[in-house]
Order: sequence, then structure tokens, then C-alpha cells
Amino acid sequence: MHIGLVGLGKMGGNMRTRLRNAGHTVVGYDFNPDVTDVPSLAAMVDELPAPKVVWVMVPAGDPTRSTIAELKELLGEGDLVVDGGNSKYTDDAINAASLAEKGIGFVDCGVSGGVWGLENGYALMYGGAAEDIAKVQPAFDALKPEEGGAVHAGPTPGAGHFAKMVHNGIEYAMMQAYAEGWELLEKVDIVENVPAIFESWRHGTVIRSWLLDLLTEAIEDDEHLDQLRGYADDSGEGRWTVQAAIDNAVPMHVIASSLFARFTSRQEDSPAMKAIAAMRNQFGGHAVHTEPPPGGEANPDA
Repeated sequence: MHIGLVGLGKMGGNMRTRLRNAGHTVVGYDFNPDVTDVPSLAAMVDELPAPKVVWVMVPAGDPTRSTIAELKELLGEGDLVVDGGNSKYTDDAINAASLAEKGIGFVDCGVSGGVWGLENGYALMYGGAAEDIAKVQPAFDALKPEEGGAVHAGPTPGAGHFAKMVHNGIEYAMMQAYAEGWELLEKVDIVENVPAIFESWRHGTVIRSWLLDLLTEAIEDDEHLDQLRGYADDSGEGRWTVQAAIDNAVPMHVIASSLFARFTSRQEDSPAMKAIAAMRNQFGGHAVHTEPPPGGEANPDA
């Protein structure tokens, strides 16, 4: 298929490569002239055959909203916009309704896989009408892992991003548990060779996971994580998950605690937060802090 891809950063750039490796024609647009295929959104749209499919991979919030608003003016009836960023699920109904005014379809897609997705594939959680899903299905098939990893979460706009939001909330909690376990092992005198203990857990235990693999690799490279400051940003989705739990009266003790732990990391140099920062850097290429950020606060959208 032919597809336009807006945003060619850490995720978008690798997605373009994976789609092309699968034989699809991708026209990518980015503000960065070193990576873009075309000079403008309009030029990208002009190169696409009808029905035009455009996948947006830019930061959530105003960047995504403004990009979709611009695409609304460039696309027409029967075309499709896919929001593959980390947008808040409540934005999706608004964007879908706006695009529908011109007969443009909308699919929201939560994407997980970080910098490893190029090789391993991306887990995809998408929402939208079946006829719109069908238009982008070849791209989904190319991006997902060889087996599984893709789900139509529901026909209502926002279903995909809601599923991804909960996924990220669970991710917060899992990382927090690993990090606290690492801190306790580091603290006591009775235990030696903490990296070897984590390595042993990767095989046959009930707590083995990809996150455990990544933390093990991090502490093998820097046993005490001395090179990191115990400061972990939050992307916003943990907050949205906890707010959704409040709105729906769902007890969410562990995920809420893991979110608040990240706030704690901004008040003191927490050893556990060094492990969180290391895992985030390993799976997503997220920036790590080696010294206090200017003004004592970091960008929560990082």
C-alpha cells in the first residue's frame, strides 16, 4: 500500500523503515530536513493515491491536534487519518468528529515497542470503524510482530488509545516493583552480585519479562547505576490511567503508587528511580538525567 507518515523521530523513523522493508511505499514528512522525504504536508498528500492514508506520529497534545487540523484541509472524502501517537483517548472523539465533517475517516492506534520495534515489531491497539481499519490493515500487518501483537480494541474512537493508556499504567507498576526489589538487594550486606541474581530471574521464574531483561542489561553495564540520577519523567499516560480509574470507581492502588513514586523522584535522588530511568532508556531510548534539570523540573512529555 501507499501511506503517508508524519513524524520521523525515534518511533516514526523506524516504522517507516519496517513498512518499506515489507514492500510498502511510504512518503514521510518531518520538520527535520535531514530525514523528511518531502518538504511539506501538502507535498506528502499530493504523492498519495486515493483513498489517501496518513499516519501521524508526533507528540501528543497540540502538535497532534494541529497536524490533524492541517490534514483536514488537505484530505477529502474517503481518505483516512491514523493517530499513532500517545494522544489522550478523549481527544480521539473530537478529532474523529472534526474529520468526519469532510468525510475523512479516523483510526486511533496505541503503539508499543519503543526503539526495538524495528526488529521485533510493534504491539498495536487500534480503535475505529471496521471499514476504516480495513484501509490501513496492510500497514498494521507489516508493523506488528510475526505472531499476535495487534488488536482492534473497539469501534469507538479512543478505544485503542485507552487500551494503550492502561498498558502504560501497568508498565509503570511493573517497573516500580523491579526497581524496589533492586534497591533492597543493593541495600543489604547478605546478598552479593545483584546483577547475577537478576540474570538468574530471567530463566524459569514467574517474574521473567522483557522489562526484567532490560533492567538486567542496564545493571550489567552500570552495576550500581552510578551514572544515572534517580529521576524519572512521566509521559502523561500514567496520570490519565489513574484519572480514568477515579472516574470509573476502579481501585488502582499499585499503578497509582507507581505514578506517585515518579513524583517522589523529582524531590530526592531515589535509588529505585535510577532503575526506572535505566529501563525507560533501554526500551524507549528515553533521555536520562545525570544532573538536576534546569529549574529543578523536567518536561513531563519527555
